[in-house]
Amino acid sequence: MQAWTAWLAGTPVARAMRDGVWLYPAVETVHIIGFAVLVGAVAMFDLRVLGFARRLPVRALGAHVLPWAAASLLLIVPAGLLMFASAPQDFIANPTFRLKLALLAAAGVNAALFHVGVYRGVAHWDAGVAAPVLARAQALLSLLLWTAIVACGRLLAYT
Repeated sequence: MQAWTAWLAGTPVARAMRDGVWLYPAVETVHIIGFAVLVGAVAMFDLRVLGFARRLPVRALGAHVLPWAAASLLLIVPAGLLMFASAPQDFIANPTFRLKLALLAAAGVNAALFHVGVYRGVAHWDAGVAAPVLARAQALLSLLLWTAIVACGRLLAYT
């Protein structure tokens, strides 16, 4: 791992991220904008599953916001990789960064389980009725995980 992170830190892209006055802040801004879109879309969907705006069909809301959440990854992932490349050894050694990655994995697993599980029966609770307990629990967990991920991202500047 050390050899790989040393190689990555020595690449021209990593050097540019470290040495450019405006490049890192610009990439970080793109990352944050992507996260705002992702977390905003996910939060709106999760709040609907939790019972807010119950007259709004879950499937209709999902059809509008979930593509935005998925598309936001086109901003988040490359920007995150560029920031990581700027100091891979420091990021890997940082417990807050490792926690953020673990929380991201948990959020991904939670979303996957939701979509291959309880969401397949959404026609029964699409509008006007409460979502199943499992769906609500997964929505609440999603909100908590994304809040923690955002907090970890901000704490990286201080740890």
